[in-house]
Amino acid sequence: MDRNATKGSNRVAQPREKRREGMRNIVSAALILVFIPAVIAVGLTQWDNRRYYIVSMLIILLSMVPFVLVFEKRRPKARELVLIAVMTAIAVAGRAAFYLVPQFKPIAAIVIITGVSLGSEAGFLTGALTAFVSNMFFGQGPWTPWQMFALGILGFLSGLIFRKEIKTKFQLIMLCVYGAFVTFAVYGVIADTSSFFMNGSQPTWAALLSVYASGVVFNAIHAASTFVFLFVLTKPFLNKIKRIKIKYGLNE
Repeated sequence: MDRNATKGSNRVAQPREKRREGMRNIVSAALILVFIPAVIAVGLTQWDNRRYYIVSMLIILLSMVPFVLVFEKRRPKARELVLIAVMTAIAVAGRAAFYLVPQFKPIAAIVIITGVSLGSEAGFLTGALTAFVSNMFFGQGPWTPWQMFALGILGFLSGLIFRKEIKTKFQLIMLCVYGAFVTFAVYGVIADTSSFFMNGSQPTWAALLSVYASGVVFNAIHAASTFVFLFVLTKPFLNKIKRIKIKYGLNE
């Protein structure tokens, strides 16, 4: 009787857990894809890109909400927060190490790996923090909120699309191709759009297309670097993070 009762309660609990996960995903998507772009739009239209520090801090606060929602039954462990901080620090250091090589940087690859290994919410938070912290060294400006959103989206999408472990060479190649594509088509387009709004000229379709065309080469280099760094770093990073999660019970 006890065994049957346990099985029955598990069957009841699974649909509830799926519903809760679905609601978390909806809230996370709304915050990341609706509210954060709205904050950037307010900074652009109402504050004329002058209060970018306020916009940046609002983005960080909003990106922390989906991350905390993952732990609705418990608080995030300090080790989990430290792991995100470490991945952010590695991404910042990677940008600094390749500072003299235009666009050829591991920053997008590390954010994508974080999303794959720690989840979409942690991926977005890591991407947003990476852009904000690294610009402390390389220069803050009205472009910072755009970079935070662009990098965060890479981590968020990666956590949604690549939920399973990367075990085979084919899966690794698919991740690399995906990483190159989103770096070019998502990060590149968002970064170029920010340049369009910040150049101060009269906004026209011709000007927008000109900005996109001028950024093709830079975005292609960035995409190629993401492919290379994902191919080199994915396996060792995922293996190390997996051992850390097992050792400190971060899967629980």
